[in-house]
Amino acid sequence: MFSFENLRVYQMARQLVKDVYLLQNQFPKEERYALGDQVRRAATSITANIAEGSGRQSPKEKVHFIEIAFGSMTEVFCELQTASDLGYIQTEQLEALRPQFTEVAKMLSGLRKSLTVNP
Repeated sequence: MFSFENLRVYQMARQLVKDVYLLQNQFPKEERYALGDQVRRAATSITANIAEGSGRQSPKEKVHFIEIAFGSMTEVFCELQTASDLGYIQTEQLEALRPQFTEVAKMLSGLRKSLTVNP
């Protein structure tokens, strides 16, 4: 088992990625390779950067990858707002995921802080 697999933030982000993929499947066919592809790439970037950061030795590098994961997470939320605005998903579906986004954001922020306080 890799060390990142034990991180609660990784586990929660992994579930969020799965839920985003399932929601993205509702996009119209013509958007699956445009906005849909962007949503999928940004979503998988969340967990990928948590994992990559955990494999780095320096705290500065670890923080860098956590920051990228955070940016990818906010990008996904923004893209899902666009999908909602365009009627590809229901606003209620996006709002149902908001608590997961909020929790992952808090956990990423906490992890970042712990790495800068206790390098």
